[in-house]
Amino acid sequence: MPDVGVLSAHLFSGFQKELFTRLAEAGHEHLRPRHGAVMAYIATSGTRASELSERSGQHKQVIGTLIDELERLGYVTRQPDPADRRAKLVVPTEAGRDQMAQARRIVSDIEARLADRVGQERFAEFKNVFEEIARGC
Repeated sequence: MPDVGVLSAHLFSGFQKELFTRLAEAGHEHLRPRHGAVMAYIATSGTRASELSERSGQHKQVIGTLIDELERLGYVTRQPDPADRRAKLVVPTEAGRDQMAQARRIVSDIEARLADRVGQERFAEFKNVFEEIARGC
């Protein structure tokens, strides 16, 4: 039987492939899985780059590069943080908010299909255990 790392990689790979294929079909064909380090963690009201780095586990330089790319693609803008004018918030644009809504719908569809495959109760328990384990890593 494959180890947890291999199983996790297979689940993640298949999940990402379906998510980004369906996002492309929904009009977000320029997004790549690497952009998830920003788009999966950004709040609709905006998030500081340092928070995105912390939430995603990516280095600040990587996040900065991804924000630059997403800004060029029209998914985010940088705006002054009202709480600290020296800081910037990364704020999703209309396209960014649409992508976020589409991603939530697609993720929900994927999870529903997986739950149907193994049963709602088993899938809920799997998610709980998986989350518990992931928090400890």
